[in-house]
Amino acid sequence: MLDLLLVRPGGKKRLYGSLSETLAAVEPPMWVGLMAGIAREKGFSVSVLDADVEGLTAREVADRVTEAAPALLGVVVSGSNPSASTMSMAEAGDILRAVKELSPETPAFLSGLHPSALPEHTLRHELADFVVQGETFLTLIPLLEAAKSRSLDGPLEIPGLWVRRGEQILSNDRPPLVADLDSLPMIAWDLLPMDHYRAHNWHCFAHPDRRQPYAVIYTSLGCPFRCDFCCINAIFGAPGIRYRSPEKVLEEIDLLHDTYGVTNLKIMDEMFVLKPSHVLAICDGLIERNYGLNIWAYARIDTVNEALLNRLKAAGVNWLAYGIEAGNNAVRQGVAKGGFDGRQILKAIAMTKEAGIHVGGNFIFGLPEDTADTMQETLDLAIELNCEYANFYAAMAFPGSELYDQAIAEGWPLPTSWAGYSQYGRDTFPLPTKYLTSSEVLRFRDHAFREYYSRPEYLQMLRETFGPPAVEHVQTMLERKLDRKYA
Repeated sequence: MLDLLLVRPGGKKRLYGSLSETLAAVEPPMWVGLMAGIAREKGFSVSVLDADVEGLTAREVADRVTEAAPALLGVVVSGSNPSASTMSMAEAGDILRAVKELSPETPAFLSGLHPSALPEHTLRHELADFVVQGETFLTLIPLLEAAKSRSLDGPLEIPGLWVRRGEQILSNDRPPLVADLDSLPMIAWDLLPMDHYRAHNWHCFAHPDRRQPYAVIYTSLGCPFRCDFCCINAIFGAPGIRYRSPEKVLEEIDLLHDTYGVTNLKIMDEMFVLKPSHVLAICDGLIERNYGLNIWAYARIDTVNEALLNRLKAAGVNWLAYGIEAGNNAVRQGVAKGGFDGRQILKAIAMTKEAGIHVGGNFIFGLPEDTADTMQETLDLAIELNCEYANFYAAMAFPGSELYDQAIAEGWPLPTSWAGYSQYGRDTFPLPTKYLTSSEVLRFRDHAFREYYSRPEYLQMLRETFGPPAVEHVQTMLERKLDRKYA
């Protein structure tokens, strides 16, 4: 009998529309792989079903669950960025309903960022028997032991576990965070369909036809900052950061390179370029190995310097993503996003480009203080920076964020379904500002995207930097028109 089956929900078409077919990245589910590694290390039999990769419907997932008959089913709705969990809840809910219809005796839990932010709400509205709040590392094993011994109906005083008992919801305190990340096993890469994952299109502008193989890795967990629009720390309970040793990180990169041929690699850390000694030690190890990696990672405007950038480039970090968010200082500071100003933004981006590192600029339209003029300021800044790639987001009040709490308190309109939190889906419904409706924000976001990527100066820069195939790829991307119910 299989002890544990972990499912990563799919629903790409619902979440990404026409972008799901070839343009969107397909990332390995890091949290699923970590949980599988932990359970297997303790002697449990584990299987992973990546419904996203296989393109399975909820009913097809339920058929596979029924066939596997696991002692415990886990549906994991977690990524490592704010938008990666809530939007997957629609598909997760469909999966649980289908499973309970076909195999009602199979005990099932939900875990991830969204369930950790709203554990009671999740149990009241989804057909899960349990919610695992937090990282799951210290909750999973005692829950598995109870499932194997068929004692799930008894008192379950397991840290981090929320339980439904009829109409009653019972909860236990969160467990402490795992202080020593090196004590965790490696991600169970052999349980994942590694030949199906692909990098972001922009990550491979230099070779658009070589987006596979692809993997992700973490070197730290958590984030010490408190941006109002971010919900990432809902899974950890509070701001903070813990690091893996550079030796463990490099050991895992060795495995990915040697066993799976990975050269395209994403560092999943919310903030990789933060602690110089940690970053430099990893860079030194990568420089010594000379694997020819194509890496991207997150940095902050106020955490980079020239020497650090040069070492990152030598290590194979070809892209850094910066959370610039807004072009107007008051709008940016209104959501507690750093103390840097426009001058510092220009300097950091220029330094990054001078080091030979490409820039992915992240911008948000529709923050609470945004007006039509300040959103135009943000677009104007993006155009001035002319980053090799720009992510344009519409502001969302994700559960677990300060914006969500504020929206609930103030009665601001929110999406009527979890799919409405997807940035690219038909049901996308962003947060209104104090001055603009949700539809106005969404229309401006889609307008900004097309204006930015169709500019002759951008396409010329792309041609000179990466060659004609990158330009052709972007022009293909522009042909995909998003279907929007609320724009």
